[in-house]
Amino acid sequence: MTTSKDRVKELRWVEPQKLTPHERNWRNHPDAQRAALRGIIDELGFADAVIARETPEGLQLIDGHLRREVSIADKTAKIPVLIVDLNDEETDKLLLTLDPLAMMAHSDQDALLGLLESTTFESDSINAMLEALVNGERDPLPPLYETPFLTEALNADEKGLPFPTFDADVETDTDADGLMNFVLRVTPEQRTTIMTAVNKAKATLEDNPTTTDALVVVCDAFH
Repeated sequence: MTTSKDRVKELRWVEPQKLTPHERNWRNHPDAQRAALRGIIDELGFADAVIARETPEGLQLIDGHLRREVSIADKTAKIPVLIVDLNDEETDKLLLTLDPLAMMAHSDQDALLGLLESTTFESDSINAMLEALVNGERDPLPPLYETPFLTEALNADEKGLPFPTFDADVETDTDADGLMNFVLRVTPEQRTTIMTAVNKAKATLEDNPTTTDALVVVCDAFH
């Protein structure tokens, strides 16, 4: 039986501004991630600790840079910090591998959809993050912008009426990437059914298909 080295010294509550960011931290955090983290902290509080080590200059952060930033911005008094006993080389190794190790995990879509179906969040940012996760996308969709067709389509959908005629010459107001929003209001059960079909369609495609690619395949079956 192999015994692993215990590098954890203690769990300590520390004022976030007293944690020094690691100068070799290589992860950048988009606004959507920042908003989702703030949402989960607001809803649940802190249920995980950042990681730091003691240096002559004070506590040096290894993992949890975004939590430090959000906590300082929100004037959080103290946050939980796992103090580890690592030298410079070991710290670089941990800094380099923590996030990639987590990113190697694969999703069990049935388990994920089941968990989503039984769980609700108040934060729009968390819901957007989870929607992107189910869709197999890296980032949440951009904010929805209103168009006359979108308003008419949503109203027709609510009343059970046929989809309005689409005028491509008028309604093709795309973003910088040449894309536009297409929105449907659905129940959680309907979303589960739709995403199950989309994920099955994705599995038949090659070259990292997007959710839109898969949805087109589903729609083509009834075209």
